[in-house]
Amino acid sequence: MQMTYNYMIGGVGGQGTVLASKLIAAAAIKKGFEARTTEFIGMAQRGGSVFGHCRIGEKIFSPKIPLGKANAIIGFEPAEAIRQLPYLSPNGIVIVCNNVIQPVSGPSVGVYDGNAMIEYLKANLTASNQAAKLIIIDGKQLTGQNAKTLNVSLLGAAVKAEIFPFDAQPFKEIFPEILPKHFLEMNLKAFNLGVEICP
Repeated sequence: MQMTYNYMIGGVGGQGTVLASKLIAAAAIKKGFEARTTEFIGMAQRGGSVFGHCRIGEKIFSPKIPLGKANAIIGFEPAEAIRQLPYLSPNGIVIVCNNVIQPVSGPSVGVYDGNAMIEYLKANLTASNQAAKLIIIDGKQLTGQNAKTLNVSLLGAAVKAEIFPFDAQPFKEIFPEILPKHFLEMNLKAFNLGVEICP
């Protein structure tokens, strides 16, 4: 039985990546796991690249995930999912939103092509006979409700993809404890939408 579960979360400043890590850790603790998280924020306030490590399980001494050991990458944006690929285990899962947000650290010339990035992910996850799986989430379906709840929607999709050693219930239990009361209903709807649209 696996004792440690590792999740990389990548996005752009303002997308709620730090909150997503906090929610995963809180849900895990609710189910009796230990949890460790750390974030690398860079130029987050200016739309820069943001990524976090989230580890849950038993006897976790470091929050940082070793290269090649992430069970899953949750990419809020295609380029940020690509940045985290070195952390993915050979049989890991990448859940990526296809909405493109060019970070300030992205290319300054040429076309910032989200479709090309998705194709890159497809090609690299099937190279070398890896068993890794790619789940592409339609960002238009998620942000059609509210762009500010994309992070919670992607957690719902991650629950549907069964990347966590627990179901949706602990998330729903910790939302009222962590999220502002006036945003609670909106986030619950977003979470359920993520569950619904995940293939």
